Amino acid sequence: MASNRPAPEGPSAYDLDDRGAFQGPGDADNMNDGPWEEWNPTEDSIRSVRGKHRVAKQRGGGLARSSTVLGVGVIAAVGAGGMATAEGRPAVPISMPDVGGMADDLADKLPDAESLPGVGDLISDSDSGTDSAAAAASATDGAVQDISGPLTQASRTDSGTGAGEALRSRILQQADAQQDAAEHEAREAAEHAAFQKAETEAATHQKSAEKAAAAKKAAEMEAKREAEEAARRKAEAARLAKLAKNFIAPVSSYTLTASFGQAGDRWAADHTGQDFAAPTGTPVKAVHSGTITQAGWAGSYGYRIVLTLDDGTELWFCHLSSMVKTSGKINTGDVIGRVGATGNVTGPHLHLEVRPDAGDPVDPMPWLRDHGINV
Repeated sequence: MASNRPAPEGPSAYDLDDRGAFQGPGDADNMNDGPWEEWNPTEDSIRSVRGKHRVAKQRGGGLARSSTVLGVGVIAAVGAGGMATAEGRPAVPISMPDVGGMADDLADKLPDAESLPGVGDLISDSDSGTDSAAAAASATDGAVQDISGPLTQASRTDSGTGAGEALRSRILQQADAQQDAAEHEAREAAEHAAFQKAETEAATHQKSAEKAAAAKKAAEMEAKREAEEAARRKAEAARLAKLAKNFIAPVSSYTLTASFGQAGDRWAADHTGQDFAAPTGTPVKAVHSGTITQAGWAGSYGYRIVLTLDDGTELWFCHLSSMVKTSGKINTGDVIGRVGATGNVTGPHLHLEVRPDAGDPVDPMPWLRDHGINV
């Protein structure tokens, strides 16, 4: 830091002789007044320059070229950094201490700008190039100063407007996106509801169709069953009508008394036939055509005739009072005997037994009905 104590006043540049040496305090024309030592100024010995500074004139020579270098540097800085670097900043003036004509004397002693490292390539050797660069630098400085204010305000205004517009655009985009999402969700919900409704309707329709088909099938099956039953009844009626011509009741007038399987104290076991009560001597007819295989006394059965049919079924006619036919072929309706009360009986009646394949007896009533005999 420089000292604040007063320093000896330095010689003026006007006191230098032609060789650049100080002439001393004497008259400028008196070159030989006393011996003088060489004065080397230092930081402590130089008084701080106070007071008004003035901008040195930019003259030809070394100073002009230095100004040219500075202008080219400013232009390069402005071109590299853009106009935004000059925003809000005043132009930087170049000031020098008031050294009078020292600048003129020192101008010739300064090195050329072209010899400086990294600067010579940036400037032109011609004066027109130098003047053009200086003019461009001056114009650039003025332009930066002139437009810095409006540019700053416009930049701020444009920046604020652009930020607001960007925010508004972003909000609108978000709103549009939310609206699109809501519409998409509503559309999907409507499609899902429509699909479910269609699926429900299809299932209902299918169930109705299946139910109708089942009802139709059941009706068809019932109609078929009824038709089959009607056909069966018709065929049975036809068969019975045919059999009626070949099968008849054993007696024309009768009363049914003891039935098949009935218990009684007169039988060793349950009753094995069907009793047709009728007066003694009532004709007994052949139920169907066949062959008489047995005829005679049979103990508790009294007088008995066995008629064997063509299929092997045996018909026993018991308790007869008399036998009209005792052997040979017999046709349907032939009288073979008469009602009586022989054997183990309490009164006159015909005891009829039916034995398929000459085996154990069966209930005569269903057998007679199956063969068209209405008893």
